[in-house]
Amino acid sequence: MNVFSTCWNSSRHKDGGAMCDEIREMGFESIEASHGLSLSLMPGLMQAVDEKRIRVMGVHNFCPAPIDIQGDAPDAYRFTSHRVEDRERAMRLSMETLLVAARLDARYVVLHMGEVELFRGHECTRKLQRMVRQGYVGTQEYARVKGEYVRRRMKIAPLYLARAREALYKLAEKAKELNLVLGVEGRSHFEQVPGELEMPQLLAEFADNPHVRYWHDFGHIQRKHNLLLLNHDRYLSGLKPYIFGAHVNDVQWPQRDHRAPFQGGDVDFDTLLPKYFTQAMPLTWELSSSVTREAILEAKTRWDALHATLPL
Repeated sequence: MNVFSTCWNSSRHKDGGAMCDEIREMGFESIEASHGLSLSLMPGLMQAVDEKRIRVMGVHNFCPAPIDIQGDAPDAYRFTSHRVEDRERAMRLSMETLLVAARLDARYVVLHMGEVELFRGHECTRKLQRMVRQGYVGTQEYARVKGEYVRRRMKIAPLYLARAREALYKLAEKAKELNLVLGVEGRSHFEQVPGELEMPQLLAEFADNPHVRYWHDFGHIQRKHNLLLLNHDRYLSGLKPYIFGAHVNDVQWPQRDHRAPFQGGDVDFDTLLPKYFTQAMPLTWELSSSVTREAILEAKTRWDALHATLPL
């Protein structure tokens, strides 16, 4: 089913109802309340839901945005942090997000699980991106640098993954109580967890728990594909039993994501969608605010035709 994330227009509105109305006017009847949603937009959003002007299909953690953080910062507090107080803050905000999702009658909550702290920031990913742009992709030098990063990450990753796993087990208990699905999102950066090898292992632990599933992000995973960290098709194949839904966005090579599909990007939607997704799955357009309404409507025409061919 088609869903549209409020990340596209929430910063332009002072009233949550008007934000929803703008999305509905483009032909989307369901939304995902995104992590950049300010607390001031919540009353209007709730009124729009109560008046059945819009349906909230999902919520992206943290929602609403933490009042102590300026701007849109879903990773300001991480389950994997070395700081105990940050891990506790991440858990409290996540629990509050689940309550918001239940109030909005949502089906799912998308989670960022944290990252491995290799270097300050995301220097590994940035280095690989620079090398790709400079034409090193496929060379021995690129393979050497990437291989060194992989080895260093594998050595220290278990600690961070254990923290993410602990948080997920706690949140899963609350999700069961509220009848929500936690969507563990596939991320865009090499440092983030779960990584491409860790994700299927983690989800296998929850194979019998319907409240924990995989949330794909086409743009995120295509960025890793472009860096030769994984193969997009094979990665999805390994996660097929756990897929619940996806963020729909394209990538302008090699890493500019959150673009509208079918407009010169790298993602092979024509192959991947019919192979791994169904019409019943929430397929949520998560686009940059810089994408124009005209571009969205143009892309949606082709998208709707493809979506209609997916299995039920």
